Amino acid sequence: MTTDWLIACMIGLGKLFLHPLLYISIAYCLFIGYLRVKRERHDFNTKVYRASMELRSSLLHGLIWGLILSCLTLVSGMTIPLAAMYIMAVVTILAVLTMNKRIVSPVYTVGITFFILFFLYDSEFKLPILQTALNQLDRSIYPTLVILIGLLLIAEGFLIVSNGSKKVSPQLQLSKRGQPIGAYVSQKLWLIPMFVMIPGGQLPAPIDWYPVFSIGDIAISPIVLPFLIGFKQKLHGTLPEQAIRAYGKKVGALGLMITALAIVGYWYPTIAIITAILAILGREFLHHSQRAMDQKLPFYFSKSKLGVQILGVIPHSPADKMGLVKGEVISKINGVIVREEEELYRALQINRAHCKLEVIDNNEQIRFVQRALFDGEHYELGILFVDDQLKESGQAG
Repeated sequence: MTTDWLIACMIGLGKLFLHPLLYISIAYCLFIGYLRVKRERHDFNTKVYRASMELRSSLLHGLIWGLILSCLTLVSGMTIPLAAMYIMAVVTILAVLTMNKRIVSPVYTVGITFFILFFLYDSEFKLPILQTALNQLDRSIYPTLVILIGLLLIAEGFLIVSNGSKKVSPQLQLSKRGQPIGAYVSQKLWLIPMFVMIPGGQLPAPIDWYPVFSIGDIAISPIVLPFLIGFKQKLHGTLPEQAIRAYGKKVGALGLMITALAIVGYWYPTIAIITAILAILGREFLHHSQRAMDQKLPFYFSKSKLGVQILGVIPHSPADKMGLVKGEVISKINGVIVREEEELYRALQINRAHCKLEVIDNNEQIRFVQRALFDGEHYELGILFVDDQLKESGQAG
């Protein structure tokens, strides 16, 4: 029996490479990376991160959570009907085509799938392509799909906390008063390959109570499905690390609540339906409340009277090696007070082989950093600033 399960799992894993979402997600990551680099070059005349950054982030962190969630679904025997698998793939592809990363989230893609199946269950409306799969539907789809929403929301929350604030992209824009300001955009797409059970196959239950969450009294087989989690957050009122991590914790807490209610819904299907609605409304509330909160804050990245504020640091540049970070203010270079970007570059020319900086950090403490400069290194230290040229060009964010 163990050999049968192992063979079935390997076959199910291989079917991942036949799923169109795998290749669509890879192309999507490369495309949004291309658009990000294009915007960075427009704003700063240089790219900050490679175009492949989104793809590397998607695969690495998604695999970890795919393994965690696969263990949970395999142990519980949570079964997804074939109709849900097909509809979910179509809904996800349509969400990707909107180019709105936030909509590519399981709370929307799986949630919409849930309500489509809810409408089709006991309905006279017929879909010839899916009719065979629809005939296998059972009321137990209610808790199963909502539990899946809850588990993926938990994963989304943890991914936002651990990865959402890493390698966020700086952006220049104009305020409503026409003043140049800086903002940060975090856009991620995580691909989670996850084992689930689908109807069909001849696998015997390894334990008497297995599977716990099933679709009727039918045979099952394991398969790996790719789930996409999209995330986008734009901030101008605070440092991105603080706000994004706080936001991720709220998403994770929502996932825990939805999962708990969905498990109860296994015995009371009406609760599962209500929980699916709460999941979508709760995710929307978190998004709009965070956006409203950020809009009420004063601009964090703007012209400073204390010196030249750092909007961003190019990786592996002299500034990066000196430990300079976003939000800090450079008040002196080589003993010369600087208030504008042009003054900063002139002060750097005093000693082209060495520079000493007086920096006001994000805790408003003064610190000194210095470093030798070598031939071939970035002549501007690799620092990105809020530039008045944005105002002159009339660019709006």
